[in-house]
Amino acid sequence: MSIARVMFRKCSGRICYAPNYWQWFTHHRNHGTLPAEIARCGSQLELIRWLGLDVFSRNIYCDPTRYWFGGLAEEIWGGVEVEEHRTTDGRDIVTEKTYRNKVGTLTERLRYRFAESTLVQEKFLLDEPAPPLEAFVALARARRWRFRRDRFDAVQREADCSRGAPSPRPLDARTPTERRDYNSADVSKSESVAVVNAGELFSPLKLLHLAAGADKAVYLLADYPELCREAMDAHEAAQLDLVRQMCAAGVTVMTAMDNLDAMFHPPHYVEQYSASFYEKASRICRENSAKFFIHACGQQRALLPLIGALGVDGLEGVAFPPLGDVALDEALRLGGERLIITGGISAAEFQRLTTRDAVFEYVGELFARMKPYAHRFIFSASCNTPYTAPWQTIVWFRDAWRSLQ
Repeated sequence: MSIARVMFRKCSGRICYAPNYWQWFTHHRNHGTLPAEIARCGSQLELIRWLGLDVFSRNIYCDPTRYWFGGLAEEIWGGVEVEEHRTTDGRDIVTEKTYRNKVGTLTERLRYRFAESTLVQEKFLLDEPAPPLEAFVALARARRWRFRRDRFDAVQREADCSRGAPSPRPLDARTPTERRDYNSADVSKSESVAVVNAGELFSPLKLLHLAAGADKAVYLLADYPELCREAMDAHEAAQLDLVRQMCAAGVTVMTAMDNLDAMFHPPHYVEQYSASFYEKASRICRENSAKFFIHACGQQRALLPLIGALGVDGLEGVAFPPLGDVALDEALRLGGERLIITGGISAAEFQRLTTRDAVFEYVGELFARMKPYAHRFIFSASCNTPYTAPWQTIVWFRDAWRSLQ
């Protein structure tokens, strides 16, 4: 109930806590180091429920060995031959994908490092000294996505049933009156607090980051502006089609997985390359009683007024000092009167808060500042829970959240 109310900026009576344990849980499960009390948890979702926390997640359904996000939408190619080879190197998993079209061939390679339970890019599509941009433009034009409603419905049912509650009817199955009531946040007490956040999207600028790396993307935009624009325009059209598909399937929250950071997404780049996508996606969501978020990671201060003005509903995982450049309460003020943010715990907190008293002091001070914004704030990870986080500290954060409301 509380997460649903925050999505409509209504006071829930408490601060919601919906952490992200994706990497932490995967690492300790695969390495056989889960603490005894949670050793029988088979998924991140089961761990979240064991701790008694809220569910607002865009990765309870993701395969971390394949990509950093996604899993509810499949790529559909027209006139492109795609080959994928997965091999093992020790305990690492190496995935190489080759794309062939009439214009050329592009290849990328990803490595899942078992020791660190993380995915790294070893080869980008546009790695070559003379990048095959014509082939890349043809690739962007040839790609569409198909949203897997069956998969989404199954994940949402699992999230709902894990708390012993019946699944609510999807929005597109409700009467116009029911949809209007939900959109006005007149949410009944029978609604599930579990929200599966469909983290399937990425902006035109992120398209270049994923294809070339954020650093090389700067040079491509300077040296080949027309070709880059052609690829980004085609990508935006395909992604907006995916937004419409998700809305039609009853998705209530979706996220662009952009790692929005002013160092790599400076305001003038956002205005040139991403603002159109963000504004149109936000509008489509508003028209369909859904919410549009962007994954944020890094420096946010310079971006907040712009993002708020584009109609974006929320930023997921806002970083704060020392990793970011703006305090969370200040971020809510800079982002306008409607922007929702999640965050509050970073890798730095797991390093420096080594006692129960220190955790309780930190959470108490944070909650005192965030209480006036409880209708637009979700206590969470900024951006993930590192696999090095001590289990006892995770439990202390849970206990502090329960005690200091």
